[in-house]
Amino acid sequence: MDKGLVLPVWAAAAAKSALETLRGRPFSSSQSLNLLDGKGPRDVPVRFSGRFNEGQQAFAIADCQSGASLDLTRGLEIWVFVQWIDADTAGLSSEKFEDYGDDWLQIIPGIGVGTYQDNGDICLSSFAKELLTVNLRSLVPDGSSLRVEIVLPRGKDLAIKTSNASFGVVDGLALIGTQAEVQDSASPDQLQKTLQKLREQTSQNDFEGRFVFVIGENGLLLAQEIGIPFNLILKVGNWLGPALVAAAEVGVKELLLFGYHGKLVKLAGGVFHTHHHLADARLEILTSLAVKEELSVSVIRLIADAESMEAAFRVLSKQQPDLASKLWNRLAVEVEMKSLIYIARYGSWSIKVGSALFDRERCLRWVGPNGMELLSSLGVDWEDVS
Repeated sequence: MDKGLVLPVWAAAAAKSALETLRGRPFSSSQSLNLLDGKGPRDVPVRFSGRFNEGQQAFAIADCQSGASLDLTRGLEIWVFVQWIDADTAGLSSEKFEDYGDDWLQIIPGIGVGTYQDNGDICLSSFAKELLTVNLRSLVPDGSSLRVEIVLPRGKDLAIKTSNASFGVVDGLALIGTQAEVQDSASPDQLQKTLQKLREQTSQNDFEGRFVFVIGENGLLLAQEIGIPFNLILKVGNWLGPALVAAAEVGVKELLLFGYHGKLVKLAGGVFHTHHHLADARLEILTSLAVKEELSVSVIRLIADAESMEAAFRVLSKQQPDLASKLWNRLAVEVEMKSLIYIARYGSWSIKVGSALFDRERCLRWVGPNGMELLSSLGVDWEDVS
């Protein structure tokens, strides 16, 4: 395989392997999967599968090979347990199970798999669900139902390093993605794809000069939820500097940067390639902003000594909310100012750059002065979404 594959692909491979074993087929070290890309089946490696509980259940293990860009999930073990469902194993009465009969697949979030905090449902993208459906359906006899439990043994610990909590996802890693192959947001190839999409979207007849860069898949979802028109949104990777200049070149007059504060804070420090392998410095940047705001030495130390930017935010917001608000608003302003300075290095364009930052609680909290104007021009009421 030339490219790494996203986590849901490895979960589907393990699920299919476990199901084949449950049906009495011999173990195969790879599974042929339809990856929903129109390119035909591809063989995906699986490490192990076997039956237990007197042959009534089976499980398989796959190792996530996500490529060099997603070191968080690279090498992650995925365990999948499968069993046929009847009224007893479903934990339902016979009458209730009869109503359930048309639903042939029950996907259960095991240990380490993220769930939505508000309802406990598994965090599974439509692509991931379709991947499981397409590759398992032909192996499930008509009239039968299958229970699939996905377990990520290290998922809960790894999830702490993600922004899952900002989207209400708890207890593990989300099984999300929109395509099988990992898209390396730090690669030059991905930059070229982003620039091509930018040119395509801004060349439409209805383009009026306003545009929105969202940072990551989560930012894309939240931007749509608050009402930003989809045709004005482009998900950008880590090459924010070149993307900013390209936006000015193609005639964008008003550009909103919409993203998680832990990512956009880097722009406030003049870092315009935001992949963590190249630069972090988030606490250092925040400390610098605290100095510029002439906050007390004790507050500056609190920020500098925090375990993470999020931890600094929580403590400062609890102890001194007024100072916290002042600091985070300064951050939003700095993102706007440094972005304009960056663009000005490469040419003289008339462009307004705004910033809108959300936190880990999935709340849009800080908006710069330009960002406030741009949100309004996009039809988003700040009071309704903050």
